[in-house]
Amino acid sequence: MMSSRTCVRTLSTVLATGALLATGLAGAAAGQEQGAATFTRDVAPIFQAKCQSCHQPGSIAPMSLITYQDARPWARSIRERVSTRQMPPWHIDPSVGVRKFKNDMSLTQAQIDTIVRWVDSGAPMGDPRDMPPAKPLTTDNGWRAEKDGFGPPDLVVRSDDYTMPAQHQDVWWRPMSDIPVTEPRWVRMVEIRPTTMPARKIVHHAIAYHVLSPANTAEVNTGIGSFGNSSADDLVNRRPQLMEWAIGKGYDRYLEGTGKMVMPGEKISWDEHLHAVGEEITGGVEIGLWFYPKGQEPAKHSYLVGFTGIKRGLPGQAALDIPPNSIAQTEGFTVLKENTIITNFQPHFHLRGKAMQVEAILPDGQTQTISYVGNFNFNWMTNYIYADDAAPVFPKGTIIHVIAWYDNTRANKNNPDPDQWVGYGDRTVDEMAHAWMNVVYLSDQEYQDRIAKYGVGVTNGVKPTGRQTQQQ
Repeated sequence: MMSSRTCVRTLSTVLATGALLATGLAGAAAGQEQGAATFTRDVAPIFQAKCQSCHQPGSIAPMSLITYQDARPWARSIRERVSTRQMPPWHIDPSVGVRKFKNDMSLTQAQIDTIVRWVDSGAPMGDPRDMPPAKPLTTDNGWRAEKDGFGPPDLVVRSDDYTMPAQHQDVWWRPMSDIPVTEPRWVRMVEIRPTTMPARKIVHHAIAYHVLSPANTAEVNTGIGSFGNSSADDLVNRRPQLMEWAIGKGYDRYLEGTGKMVMPGEKISWDEHLHAVGEEITGGVEIGLWFYPKGQEPAKHSYLVGFTGIKRGLPGQAALDIPPNSIAQTEGFTVLKENTIITNFQPHFHLRGKAMQVEAILPDGQTQTISYVGNFNFNWMTNYIYADDAAPVFPKGTIIHVIAWYDNTRANKNNPDPDQWVGYGDRTVDEMAHAWMNVVYLSDQEYQDRIAKYGVGVTNGVKPTGRQTQQQ
């Protein structure tokens, strides 16, 4: 579970840090002469670019990486996390499927090699004069999009708070909030966040359902009308949504020239999944809306869809039954009824989630991998936003195939009890598998124009290839 923890050093740690600092100062010149990586010259710029937005005092990370004194005691742990690509939390496989993203927070291989080389050479500090100017610190519960340079949201809509007891069963909190606009506005980006740092402890996920005005009917019944396996009992897709948020997720940034419209009189119907964490906490969630400038309204709607990785069973049920102490697999199939651009990928599991692959089976039988996450982390429901020129487009009749794997063994550090059978459900101890994706529908002519410009399917400038994935 994500939490805000302040790194408090004991006296022995402080003394040890001082000794390490002295060693770093003494060895800085020697390290540079030998060509070793140093903190001030080589590592600090990487931390500033990719790590410090979370790793700063009072933020969501367990320790700060602002100064050498902050980072040096954690050197070996940092090496292990970055070399295995656990941190930064960017767990998508970079070798298959879409490879260009708008919000890529991952380290390049060269950056990983630099950090590893720094640790292996004794983690020297280097010349203090090489230290880059400090970046301004941000608030502990800031908007991720604002940290990424998009400025503050134009409008924030907040849910009512809920007080979660220290010990309690899971709660689904469903308040309603007005969207306070006086004229129609097109939304180009959205972000949901818990209202406070303590609220981050109790909010597992939240969906902002869009309650439309009678005049705004473009998104009505999109789930049922556009996807082959949707039905009235499909609680994920039967209602239009502004956004789904889960632990560790950032923002949804729509394909350029697309968005969602909000109108006067409309509301947000919240669906917040809360769970107890051993202390009483009061909190809720809020959504930030970034608008298109007036006069630059887009021509296309973007729709949020939860492509399922689980076959439907009886009405209102999903076919999921994970045996104790096992690795399990499920899959789901969805037929695209329209020519479709897919603009992002966010895998959603609970505690046993292990891996998810999304592939497209084209009408001619060709199979293409869209995205694959093989090392899912429950604490980071990362949203991978495809670059506009890399967002794949598929013709109507394409089947979106979602394959999900689950780890119900003791090797899964998040697993609360590997001796339990696990079924489908909304509780944190239950399981599910959705591939949250924003999609845009195209007419036949728009589809032809798109593939003439960027190609069909997953291209990214390279020949598309299918991929078969096996879990051990």
